[in-house]
Amino acid sequence: MLDSITMSAAFVRNGRLDVVATNALARALHAPMFASQTTTAHGRASFARYHFLDPASRDFFVDWQAGAAMTVALLRAEAGREPHDQALRELIGELSTLSGDFRALWASHDVRIHHGGVKRLHHPQVGDLELTYRSLDLPTSPRAAHDLSLYTAEPGTPHEERLKLLASWSAPSTAHRQEKQDPLTAPETGPSRN
Repeated sequence: MLDSITMSAAFVRNGRLDVVATNALARALHAPMFASQTTTAHGRASFARYHFLDPASRDFFVDWQAGAAMTVALLRAEAGREPHDQALRELIGELSTLSGDFRALWASHDVRIHHGGVKRLHHPQVGDLELTYRSLDLPTSPRAAHDLSLYTAEPGTPHEERLKLLASWSAPSTAHRQEKQDPLTAPETGPSRN
């Protein structure tokens, strides 16, 4: 489903801010995070780890401090919702141990859930981007929290042009799309069966 969204960066994340699914554009948009040691060391991209444990995130997130505060507020909200989540407790312990910025923000006890706003990013290939985002809670089991986030640019702006450029670079080739098709739903090829 995410791959059918081509002009917006779309991804699903869990309550610990781990990326669990992404379309090609979201992966290209967040390429610095996916290439980060914070991702490769854990086998999964994490907005929280990238934000606080990779110094390059300060270049990528133009509004780093506001993003850091939002990240901590989302983790604190998840800790209130799911206080017995062992993986969440380990993540909070790791971030508290390794990041003074995280410790200071965690001590503020800010709890906010953000479902929309503006993100300003400095992408290494296409430059500065100002993107509107919207997050939607997905229906999941009671003990799981996932949301779908969409990032898009204002039409007619340089940001839209840069996002389109990134989308064109990240679009899978036709051959790749054909390989990924489900054989039960793919259009039939070959001679007719009349």
